Amino acid sequence: MEKLKIKEAIVVEGRDDTIAVKRAVDGLTIETHGFGIRRETWQVIEKAYNEQGIIIFTDPDFSGEEIRRKLTAQFPDAKQAFLARTDATKKGDIGIENAEPEAITEALKKAHCTAAEGEDLFTEADLFEAGLVGRADSRDRREAIGKILGIGYGNGKALLNKLNKFSISRESFAEAVDKIEDKQDK
Repeated sequence: MEKLKIKEAIVVEGRDDTIAVKRAVDGLTIETHGFGIRRETWQVIEKAYNEQGIIIFTDPDFSGEEIRRKLTAQFPDAKQAFLARTDATKKGDIGIENAEPEAITEALKKAHCTAAEGEDLFTEADLFEAGLVGRADSRDRREAIGKILGIGYGNGKALLNKLNKFSISRESFAEAVDKIEDKQDK
């Protein structure tokens, strides 16, 4: 089977992430080597951002989200790819390097661009109506919808921000909620 070719540079945290990504897709990776991103690395990322675009693909943990915030602040039009924690965890260790190639490929296929500032499409009422807040199983439902939409997990406030920030359509949102409902009905 031929690997998916990614034209953008994929920004990951480290060497093991690069190995996992290269098992899954055909593409260039740039490693940040954690929080302390060196000046030379910033320059390489900036060159890729300006020439071919980048996809920020960090671990679904606190450190990965902090690195993602730093990169997004510097490169606001970068695409964002997310792995669900369940797909990135092996023996208690969380990281892209633990994910199966299929999960990595799917996450990169679903990479989203950040939307321009404007009026938000979704509100807290939408989350409540969909059972994503205010229910005993809301956390599980948010995790499921984040995986389906490829935007990662977030608490209610973070999920609302991602839905609006990544220009998720009402139709895609409704389809994802339906998938969650269908799974619960079985």
